[in-house]
Amino acid sequence: MQNWQLTPAQNIGLPLRAQLSSARREGGLISAILHRAVCGVIAIYLRLLHRLCVEGREHLPAGGPFVLVSNRVSHLDALVLATVIPWRHRHRVYPVAAGDAFFSSSLIGALSAALMNALPIWRNRACAHGVTDLRDRLAQEQCIYIVVPEGTRSRSGEINRFRAGVGMVVAGSSVPVVPCFLSGTFQALPPGRRIPRPIKIRLEIGTPLLFDNQPNDRGGWDQVASAIESSVRKISNPAET
Repeated sequence: MQNWQLTPAQNIGLPLRAQLSSARREGGLISAILHRAVCGVIAIYLRLLHRLCVEGREHLPAGGPFVLVSNRVSHLDALVLATVIPWRHRHRVYPVAAGDAFFSSSLIGALSAALMNALPIWRNRACAHGVTDLRDRLAQEQCIYIVVPEGTRSRSGEINRFRAGVGMVVAGSSVPVVPCFLSGTFQALPPGRRIPRPIKIRLEIGTPLLFDNQPNDRGGWDQVASAIESSVRKISNPAET
């Protein structure tokens, strides 16, 4: 018989607000079931109302850890990306969301955590400790992160500069980064609109990138962000290749 050791959840004993705003937040059976159910409903909605078309599924790694990265134009973006992950892995999918927007209150944070399994990153007070938690958890728990490095939704539908935060998570690691490009989400639900239009949405998945030789420092982070941005732009405009 193998020896085993019970390891308590790291968020036991913390106040609800602190649990929700932690990158080390751990869920349970109920939250896993709820998350899968929500993903299933969203997938049906996207197929019926937006006729979601996905190209390049063969580029997705067989399992975690890996990071899905795309352009950022709509609140629909993360929903689309989450639904392309195979059912058996969806309990390990974590959209990395702006803490000041999606965890600004216990209610909003609880909904973000329960419905989308989102993990917070704090744009205005990001610290090395929080990013280290995200980085360590990604590899140790075979997670799948959804990251939108532009930081905020594009107001024009065009791709904006990718920020270095994604580099802080993957530079110098063997975790693949899968670049993606979304079209149609901006027309369906642009910033300022509350009710989506029934516009067709298309997701193109590119070839995974590795940054294990990239230094885990400021220069390396910027180079990672620039390389991923370039890859996403090439997917959006194949003529650039």
